Amino acid sequence: MIGIFIVAIAAAAASALMFASIISGALISLLLFYLAPLPLMVTSLGWGPLAAAIGGIIASASVGAILGLPYGIAFATMVALPGWWLGHLALLGRPTTGGVPAGAAAEAAPPQLEWYPVGRILIWVAAFAVVTTAGALLTLGLDAQTIAAELRRGLLKVFSAGNAQPSDEIEQLVKFLVIFAPMAATVVAMVTLTVNLWLAAKVTQTSGRLNRPWPELRSTTLPPMTLVALLVALGLSFVGGLLAILAQLVTTALIIAYTLVGFAVLHTVTLSLTSRGFWLACAYTAVVVFTWPIVALVALGIADALFGLRQRYLRSRPPPLPAS
Repeated sequence: MIGIFIVAIAAAAASALMFASIISGALISLLLFYLAPLPLMVTSLGWGPLAAAIGGIIASASVGAILGLPYGIAFATMVALPGWWLGHLALLGRPTTGGVPAGAAAEAAPPQLEWYPVGRILIWVAAFAVVTTAGALLTLGLDAQTIAAELRRGLLKVFSAGNAQPSDEIEQLVKFLVIFAPMAATVVAMVTLTVNLWLAAKVTQTSGRLNRPWPELRSTTLPPMTLVALLVALGLSFVGGLLAILAQLVTTALIIAYTLVGFAVLHTVTLSLTSRGFWLACAYTAVVVFTWPIVALVALGIADALFGLRQRYLRSRPPPLPAS
């Protein structure tokens, strides 16, 4: 138990310092800020959710005591809670009902476990991204007009550089950002949480403390009702007011989830290509550089949900050649 407390305190200190580094204004502090959940996720995966919970409580209280209560609440909701809960979900498993050997072999063989699906973890990541972004927006106001006005005022202060009268170009840029900044914040929250969880799992696996097998990420699927939720959120995005803003956040998060599923589909349907690594690298580079190829990946993820593209591909693959 003492070892768990030591690890929890170390993770709390690292995570809190990474989060608090944002007040320095240095460019590297932005990277550290986004990686703040990583120590707690590593702790959750390697030493258990209890250690991560203790570390999260210590870090949240420390940040709140030093920087103020709003920072402590922000740390708890944006860093500590996702770090603990996502690590807990990744280690959830239950014994499978089929294929259990009988007799003495059943006593000697370890139970076969079914692990919490990666697709459902993605839904939780999307939920955290929506909740944290919505919480940040609601600190600006409780209606769409107030939120837009506060966003506009803050962005004008950033881009006008002290000028009393901003130029027309700045006005147009700010008008664009007021519309798309909440959705962009949701994308950043979802991507950073996903990357942090992947990095934490890799670090824990490398250290030999990951108490579960590495999941087959290319078989990731979202729950069937996710597509219905996406369509409902997309429809509500046009009703106006605060409800539309919240619906746009949900739509954005689910689109990113289907983008990740699209990548999983791409990893599956390129299995037979000899230059598979090159084409996958091109796909990732195109998404990072141009952004618009995300549309194709979203369509690929939705098409797989509707028509089972991966299952069709795997059924049509020829059997492997026998070893010589």
